[in-house]
Amino acid sequence: MIKPFAGRTGAALLMLWALLICGGIRPAGAEEQRYYVENDWNYVEESMDVSGGIPEDASGALAQIARKGVLRVATVVSQTPRVFQDPEGAAANLYGGADIRLAQCIADRMGVALKIVPLEESQVLPSLTEDQCDLAIAALAYTPGRALAYELSKSYYNGGPAETVSLIVREEDSAGISSLEDLENRTIVAQSNSLPEALGALRIRNYGEFQRSFTPQGAYEAVARGQADAALVLARQAEAYLQRYPDCGLKLVEGVTLLPERALTGDRVAARKGETELIYFVNGVIDGLTDADAYEDWLEEAAELVEDLGL
Repeated sequence: MIKPFAGRTGAALLMLWALLICGGIRPAGAEEQRYYVENDWNYVEESMDVSGGIPEDASGALAQIARKGVLRVATVVSQTPRVFQDPEGAAANLYGGADIRLAQCIADRMGVALKIVPLEESQVLPSLTEDQCDLAIAALAYTPGRALAYELSKSYYNGGPAETVSLIVREEDSAGISSLEDLENRTIVAQSNSLPEALGALRIRNYGEFQRSFTPQGAYEAVARGQADAALVLARQAEAYLQRYPDCGLKLVEGVTLLPERALTGDRVAARKGETELIYFVNGVIDGLTDADAYEDWLEEAAELVEDLGL
């Protein structure tokens, strides 16, 4: 027969037992567990100390890179001066550019060799899920859809123009919709899992209905057909659409511009979904480069080299 604990000693033992089970007190010699997480925007903003290279207890893709001794990086070769073929270069398979310098820096911190995987722009992100590469570095901007499908690092370069979101309406309705306040009781549409959808949900409070489309084209067509009163769209894409289809009957609303927070701007490194530990390492490298303004210097040097080579 097991007797129950009695008095203060019994209560103390019960509390100690509960704390051990729940993890409040860690038994001597117990291995500390680390957690790698995303933030509320589904990208990784935390970092690890990379001064010692890949940790001995690394897991997932980071451990595989250490075992193989090679970091595979997918990129787009035609993105000068970020990436270009350098006939005079000796490193990274004769590729040069600021993004190649970034990839080489990550590989050097890991203590492994670098293998560049040149791809078309449309193939770069899918190559991650197809295990053709470990990382993608190709001037990748943040979008909610990308963050849901892949692991994104913090920004390593914020010098380019930020994506802006605008409002597009039918030309005959442009007089009645000249501001976000005019959307009250109206139907708006945006591409699902896009920056326009995210900013619209954050900034627009009064509307009748918020619809989602699968593509930007779907948002334009919903407005043109009268299924929605206005569409939230990326400004550069909308301008290109209006130039291509000047008789579509749509018009951008002047003066209506939504800018994302700085945390959502800039270019990022991507990995397969779930490889947060790998991106923690990448962010540790980015932290050091950001403190030294190294990427901006690489970009300037690459631009001069491109000019000298006549590329």
